Amino acid sequence: MPTVDPRAVRTLAEMALDLTRSLSSEARFESLLDTIVAAIPCDAAAMLRFDGTALRPVALRGIHERALHQRFIVGEHPRLAAILRDHAPVRFSADDPRPDPYDGLVTSHDLDLHVHSCMGCSLYVGDKLVGVLTLDALEPSQFDDVDMSFFHGVAAMTAAALQVAELIELLEQTAKATQATALDLVSEALRRHGDVLVGDSEALKRIRGEIDLVASSNLTILVHGETGTGKEVVARTLHARSSRADKPLVYVNCAALPESLAESELFGHVRGSFTGATATRGGKFELAQGGTLFLDEIGELPLTLQPKLLRVLQFGEVQRVGSDDVHTVDVRVIAATNRNLPEAVREGRFRADLYHRLSVYPILLPPLRERPDDVEPLAEHLLERVRGRLGLDALRLTESALEALRRYSWPGNVRELEHELTRAALRASSTGQSALVPGNFDLSETDPLAPAPAPEGVIEHAPQSLRDATDRCLREHIRAAVAHHHGNWSAAARDLDLDRANLHRMAKRLGLK
Repeated sequence: MPTVDPRAVRTLAEMALDLTRSLSSEARFESLLDTIVAAIPCDAAAMLRFDGTALRPVALRGIHERALHQRFIVGEHPRLAAILRDHAPVRFSADDPRPDPYDGLVTSHDLDLHVHSCMGCSLYVGDKLVGVLTLDALEPSQFDDVDMSFFHGVAAMTAAALQVAELIELLEQTAKATQATALDLVSEALRRHGDVLVGDSEALKRIRGEIDLVASSNLTILVHGETGTGKEVVARTLHARSSRADKPLVYVNCAALPESLAESELFGHVRGSFTGATATRGGKFELAQGGTLFLDEIGELPLTLQPKLLRVLQFGEVQRVGSDDVHTVDVRVIAATNRNLPEAVREGRFRADLYHRLSVYPILLPPLRERPDDVEPLAEHLLERVRGRLGLDALRLTESALEALRRYSWPGNVRELEHELTRAALRASSTGQSALVPGNFDLSETDPLAPAPAPEGVIEHAPQSLRDATDRCLREHIRAAVAHHHGNWSAAARDLDLDRANLHRMAKRLGLK
């Protein structure tokens, strides 16, 4: 039975342990080379990574550090080329005429290494070349007693270290790119929409106080209010004032998620888990790692997904579609809705346990009609944004226009105010006006979804065909459902037990859109 060299076993064990340690690539390479030099004494050693065309040193011993900045083109160095041509270790004779790539670079000798001992081994992982390991000594007989099979084993461990480092670097680059993309999206959203709550009403002061109180915590927050009241602005403000401000803020509109893909969008999927899943991909929770996930229109989230969201909120665990593996995430959740979630819970359309988990700290945004003092500062702020968007140098609001804006009830809240200002600015600019007057606005208190009055002279209940009567009944039901949900067609479709796309098609046929 062959004798096992304890020193060789110890060396390989130390190299294996280095692969499991949480080290930077540079530290791992340095530690490995120290282990190799201790096992095979030499005057110079180098670990080089193959980048496709050349070899680049990643760790050196006994060689001047300026070699770290060199790229060794294989075709220009015959000894390196010879090592790469063979998967087994290569040892060069003392009188080999081929120049050594490190001649003049060995720090323990001032002269060129005309006669010395030199050997090396190509580093492969499977069929993939990842680098080269070389050892040099000033004494021609230095490596006479080295077991080449042991050296081959050392080279295999070195190759594994290079491969591990490459994979780690690739993962880090992917993570940085993903985070940079997410941060760019957040920055773009802030540039487009701003991140301030404008106004001085008592209601808005209360909201600011609540934001100041809870922003620095990691509590889950439920922001609720009518459409257009500024729920997204509150979410961005909470994130900007939190300890996660330098991490991603990822936005998800739950009403816009197709039910068939919603689980994949939120939690990710593995390749082949469903038709079209051509690659493994993380979901929005993983994209928001370390930051904030804003779930807008949370009331529209399908019941089938609510248990999985509850698990993430409770345990921070995400399971991709088609995978049994569990990923742990550190994400703060801010949710928003314009629906009455307690009522949805009573009707069985929303889970009670999820509602309570989301509303750890609820923030209620009052509609604009309940804070008329905020209309003027909001209008001035929004008009400045409109001017920049339309490229208008000067455009102001007259006192009579401001009074008209204050009197209006704003069923669409801040969003409607911005749209109205945009239309008014376009009308004014087309006639060369420098100031907005009441005539530039179309402030009708008539509900656009209400039934149109019957034309004069037409009897409203005149005999109708069955088709006409049916269409009229459908119009009334759709108008009532959409009005009940403040213009939210997705919520209306759910109440009417219709597919959202079918509801839109029906509304177009009936002249409602």
